[in-house]
Amino acid sequence: MPEELEVRTSWLRVPDHAELPPEVHALWKPSLEKLGFVPNVLRNYALRPSRLLAWNAWYEEAMKGDSGLTRAEREMIAVVVSVANACDYCIAAHSAALRKLTKDPALADQVARDHREAAISARMQAALDYAVKLTLRPREMAEQDVQALRDAGWADEDVMDIAEVTGLFNMSNRMASGLGWLPNPEYETLGR
Repeated sequence: MPEELEVRTSWLRVPDHAELPPEVHALWKPSLEKLGFVPNVLRNYALRPSRLLAWNAWYEEAMKGDSGLTRAEREMIAVVVSVANACDYCIAAHSAALRKLTKDPALADQVARDHREAAISARMQAALDYAVKLTLRPREMAEQDVQALRDAGWADEDVMDIAEVTGLFNMSNRMASGLGWLPNPEYETLGR
């Protein structure tokens, strides 16, 4: 019988489950229980366990912590930043998360295709426009960009959260694209 080929999920070595510390196994457990799989980002980042744990703590706080932005709004930012950066991993993963959070696959697809045509509020449109500009043209950012968010109804704390989520995904996109991280195939149907 032919040996089954293992699909590579990174251009780097992916550590074996047995070589990882208990903290990484504990980090993977909720994904296994909720999703039925461990996201490849967690497997691939585990090559540096302490950095995985630090990155995940930042991710959890930025994406799920106290904020004037809903979790779905933060996922929209993740999607548009990932689209702007053409990061296949994060587009797949965060479009799936957005579908699950909104229970609206069409909306998630619209945001991924072109957020300017998505059925979202003008307030959220301003946040996504800001995130795309910060991603693609950071040298052009000016105080007027922050004022436009205030004018759209965002508080300064919210503006900071929009910028932080944008920064988090620019960094994550660079890791995924720069190291050849592939998305889990399960993302394609998640939330549909």
